[in-house]
Amino acid sequence: MSRNAESTAFRSALEVIRAVEPRVADAIGAELTDQRESLKLIASENYASPATLLAMGNWFSDKYAEGTVGRRFYAGCQNVDTVEALAAEHARELFGAAHAYVQPHSGIDANLVAFWAVLADRVESPALKKAQVRQVNDLTEADWFALRRELGNQRMLGMSLDAGGHLTHGFRPNISGKMFDQRSYGTDPATGLIDYDRVAEAAREFKPLILVGGYSAYPRKVNFRILREIADSVGATFMVDMAHFAGLVAGKVFTGDFDPVPHAHIVTTTTHKSLRGPRGGMVLCQPELADQVDRGCPMVLGGPLPHVMAAKAVALAEARRPNFADYAQRIVDNAQALAEGLLRRGAKLVTGGTDNHLVLIDVSGYGLTGRQAEQALLDSGIVTNRNSVPQDPNGAWYTSGIRIGTPALTTRGLGTAEMDQTAELIHTVLTQTTAGANADGTPSKAKYNLDPALADKVARQATDLLAPHPLYPAIDLA
Repeated sequence: MSRNAESTAFRSALEVIRAVEPRVADAIGAELTDQRESLKLIASENYASPATLLAMGNWFSDKYAEGTVGRRFYAGCQNVDTVEALAAEHARELFGAAHAYVQPHSGIDANLVAFWAVLADRVESPALKKAQVRQVNDLTEADWFALRRELGNQRMLGMSLDAGGHLTHGFRPNISGKMFDQRSYGTDPATGLIDYDRVAEAAREFKPLILVGGYSAYPRKVNFRILREIADSVGATFMVDMAHFAGLVAGKVFTGDFDPVPHAHIVTTTTHKSLRGPRGGMVLCQPELADQVDRGCPMVLGGPLPHVMAAKAVALAEARRPNFADYAQRIVDNAQALAEGLLRRGAKLVTGGTDNHLVLIDVSGYGLTGRQAEQALLDSGIVTNRNSVPQDPNGAWYTSGIRIGTPALTTRGLGTAEMDQTAELIHTVLTQTTAGANADGTPSKAKYNLDPALADKVARQATDLLAPHPLYPAIDLA
């Protein structure tokens, strides 16, 4: 696509929107301005290509397509079949997977599809035996009652939230913590690293149906070969949630023991984050689980989003290009440079560094909570998110950590030199921010003090740092 064509496409789209609701058009334009001017360091965010973004704004949005390719509950889905099949084909080839299911709307949806697929495949239900049926539609109300009671007692072993796991890995308030009798494994208190011997011990004691690997805030590689061996030793299904690091797998930065696809029975992911596609989810699995996974709609999902599946096909095709591997490696190089820059300035990092795309700063060393640090950085043009650290005394809301990641800035073309400058800006803000007090004089976990002049100065420096690396340079909305 030519530079002129990109500008014309997005300008024209905003003109059409403005004719109906100008405030929405204004908000879209403001979002592009904000993203262009801010240092985006949220590890779970990225910038999708213009082709991927445009693939979502089309007539596929108007189409219902429940079912799977060639087996729909609605007529007229031949074009949806084309884009869904293309997305699945690209996913299989990109990751070396036997089967790909590209309908999930999000990572949580993908995990729910995986959980229920494993349950449906593994559970020998007395209710099903009694009814002598195998089709869900044939179950009576009594059958369902017995089945729900049995499935509610199944066991999951996953990484704890404060150690870096995700809330869908059994966090009690999440549906995963209600579906399963759940137990968590953490990290070594001294190093912050996974202790595989302790995971094996927990698995032997707990005997889970599902062992979950993967993370949302663990800054190191995971050895999926060892976790698969642990799962096999207790007869568990091994599931990996690679939503955060799928781009590093696709780009062949993580290979061998650190590539989950050859080792796991089932793998879930988002299609954005480090994969740089549209917001959505996906499930990869071994052949024996394919039929159950393909029942994701209507088992868990509503109607698929064909316009997002079209965008997934575009983004996955982009990820199969040779330059994506270079991009993935630069993500890790930048994360390690950012970590090194912070360490040189005295920051405390969980695990002391990173092997992947993210860095977790323990901001208690600055006398701050994660919430205070997050807002102070935002005031200064640096977009991050607060995150728990292992054994976090401030809990999951206020937290003691800031999670930062490099996929988005790497997409913009920033390199290791700019990462050191970014570390300097972060350190400056955090050292100049102090904890605030409540109206009654008691310490606050949310309020903070930061000189607005300093925040403005850092924000200008952040903008200057980004200036040589414009975001969507071919797109001019003026």
